[in-house]
Amino acid sequence: MKDRTYTVLIESIEKKLRSGELAVGDRLPGERTLAEKYGISRASVREGLQVLNAVGLLNSGVGSGPKAGAIVTSEPSKALSWALRMHIATRSFPVADVVGTRVLLEGQAAFEAAGCTDTEKRAAALERAEAYLQEMDDPALSDARFHFCDAKFHYEISSLSGNLALETVIDSLHLATVSYVEEAVPRLDDWAGVRRTLQEQHRGIFEAVKAGEQERAQERVITHITWFHDLIR
Repeated sequence: MKDRTYTVLIESIEKKLRSGELAVGDRLPGERTLAEKYGISRASVREGLQVLNAVGLLNSGVGSGPKAGAIVTSEPSKALSWALRMHIATRSFPVADVVGTRVLLEGQAAFEAAGCTDTEKRAAALERAEAYLQEMDDPALSDARFHFCDAKFHYEISSLSGNLALETVIDSLHLATVSYVEEAVPRLDDWAGVRRTLQEQHRGIFEAVKAGEQERAQERVITHITWFHDLIR
């Protein structure tokens, strides 16, 4: 008979999440309890918990007593971006393909964002997006912070699409390509000028979404993404 491994733990947690027996915020029992319950070693329990932590479903608990055990979370973009980064690093996913996917998804998200009718949600997201734009206007802003604000700006715009899966995948694609962008920027002859152009494009996207101009918002996002990729390719 084949030895039981950590997969039995993962499969059980998946079933409990689907059934509602487990929910985000719940705490799992300690390693010893889980090992006894599923008939596996504590080493296998730790391995299973590490896998679930890597895919953004758990935060490992520390301490003992009531504070022991991992907490159920839900961070899908964290897991997707990590996997994408690894595959980009191995060149299994060419950067051009990732960029092409961004064009398709973010263009559609911008189109839907410009048509968002939830006025409260729309106002809040646009306020956050504009705050990131204002921060990026500072020429003294570090490159790392600029890239962070850039990604958050796009996230806020995409969040108005109302499609959670689309929003999550777009966020993951941004996070996955940050390292690639950071490595490419030092090779540019005029990064300061590029930053200014990026900001002009960001402002154009923002104004189109704010004005509810769906086709223009979509067109500007596509132009923005392809222009920068062509520049650093």
